[in-house]
Amino acid sequence: MVKKPDSNKARLKRHARVRAKISGTPECPRLNVFRSAKHLYAQLIDDVNGVTLASASSMDKGFEGNGGNKEAAHKIGVTLAQRAIEKGISEVVFDRSGYIYHGRIKELAEGAREGGLKF
Repeated sequence: MVKKPDSNKARLKRHARVRAKISGTPECPRLNVFRSAKHLYAQLIDDVNGVTLASASSMDKGFEGNGGNKEAAHKIGVTLAQRAIEKGISEVVFDRSGYIYHGRIKELAEGAREGGLKF
């Protein structure tokens, strides 16, 4: 019997390894990304106080279009950057949650940079 490796289990191991090294502060929060088949979620997290400072996703009320493609990821990145700038946050540390920096994850990061975030 051929056993297929569990790719999400491997991703979670990568995510835990990275999370042991990076952490968000109120001045420089962690930009966390979660990707599902239909939607994309991003949030700025202050790990010191354990709070979410800003978030954006394809499930937001004002979001138009398909949430599972690169154009949507770019829009989410720009939206998150605007919300962060409004709260006085300009610098973040990027947490790709074990996903490969490619496709939707890359587009979200580029959209956030375009919106004014530095990382």
